[in-house]
This record gives sequence, C-alpha cells and structure tokens, in this order.
Amino acid sequence: MTTPQTQQSRVLLQLRDSILKGEFAPQERLAEIPLAERLGASRTPVRLALATLEHEGLIEPSPGGGYQMRSFTADEVDYAIQTRGVLEGFAARLLAEEGASRQLLRELHECLEMGDEAVYQSTMTLDDYATYVEMNDRFHRLIVQGCGNPTVARMLDTLAGQPFAAASAMLPMQSSMSEGQQWMQLAHRTHHGLVQAIEARQGMRAQLLGEEHVQIPRMNLEYALTQPDLAAQLMPGIRLVTRTG
Repeated sequence: MTTPQTQQSRVLLQLRDSILKGEFAPQERLAEIPLAERLGASRTPVRLALATLEHEGLIEPSPGGGYQMRSFTADEVDYAIQTRGVLEGFAARLLAEEGASRQLLRELHECLEMGDEAVYQSTMTLDDYATYVEMNDRFHRLIVQGCGNPTVARMLDTLAGQPFAAASAMLPMQSSMSEGQQWMQLAHRTHHGLVQAIEARQGMRAQLLGEEHVQIPRMNLEYALTQPDLAAQLMPGIRLVTRTG
C-alpha cells in the first residue's frame, strides 16, 4: 500500500529528475494542478515537493505566485563541482587515515577493474560509456560511505541535487569519442591513484587527488558551454546554465 510519505518521496524524486533532465525551461511556471495531473498524484505531495525543491535551490518563487523554474550561472555550477571535490577529497583523506576494510578495498578494486575494461580498449562504445558511469558512481559512493562521516554524505547528497554537480554529471562529452575516451582514461588514472593513497594510508595525498579529480568535470562544463548544440543533445538540462547571472 502506498503511504502519503511514499507518495511524497516519489513525487519529489520525479520532479527533481525532470528538472535535471531539462524538461522545464528557465522561468517556466510550475503549477500544482498540471504537475499533479502529469505525475498522477494529488496536490498535497506536489506542494510539499515544490517547497523542498525551492529549499534545495532548484526552483524559485514566481512573481505571480507559486513557483517557477530558475536558471543557473556557469559560476554556480562550477562552485558546486569545486565544493564536491573538497568534500570528496576530505572523505578520501578520512578513509585513508582511518584505514579501509578489506571488503571495501576489494570493492574499490572491482571498480578499478570495471573502469579499466571500459576505457582501455581500441574504441569505446556507448555501452562502455554506460559501464563507466555505473562504475564511477559506485566508486565515489564507496569512498563517501566508507569515510564514516555522515555529515559529508549529507552535504554531498545536497550537492548531487544541483544541476551537473553529481559525480557522473559532467563526464567527457567531446565531439569525438576518441577524445572523450582520453579524458576518461585520465580521470580513471586518478581513481587508481586514490585507491593507492587509501591503501598506503596517505591522507593528504588522497585529499589532494580527490580535489584534483574535479578539474576534468570543470573543463567539461566549459566545453559544454562553448558547444551548446552538442551539449543539448547529450545533456538537455544544460540549457538551464547560462554564462552570466
């Protein structure tokens, strides 16, 4: 049986996902009744979800009442990516200094092997790309969960709700697959370095690698903004990002 709490959570997840996929245009009004009909839900969970999304910074009050979709400056997205790097670097440092369990290290090495199989071959396919995304999400999740600091995990969950700030949101999208593959290989070498630092209990090195790791998504953001037509095909939500405020 679906409880009110379950329905509220489902509506919130659906709306957040639609926003991040670019299904709403900047300044588009988000009215309760049409959204409720679209989602097959009552107005109450939609109203509560909209209030939560405003608190998260994804939408804003509409001049005519209610809410509207907001846009994001490139600086806002860049700051969110940089902040993720600081938090993930701190998580890696904590994990290195406290020591990772054998089980966690096995899982991290499984991620490394999966990533190696995806990026180190003559030509990557779209299936390989999807495999890398799955591996990348798992890799970052393992480090954050393993660091033992729930505050870091909560803050990263909040950041993941911002456009293109999640770990796999700004993977290489260069015009040629081979160029994108080179960037993914570079990113994956950093994964290897992070695991090596964690195993060697080198906290500072792990932190620096975690912070350095986000330089690639930052460069990909810049690339996406200079190639808007290509970016819109791969990431429709990029139209929410503008160069100026």
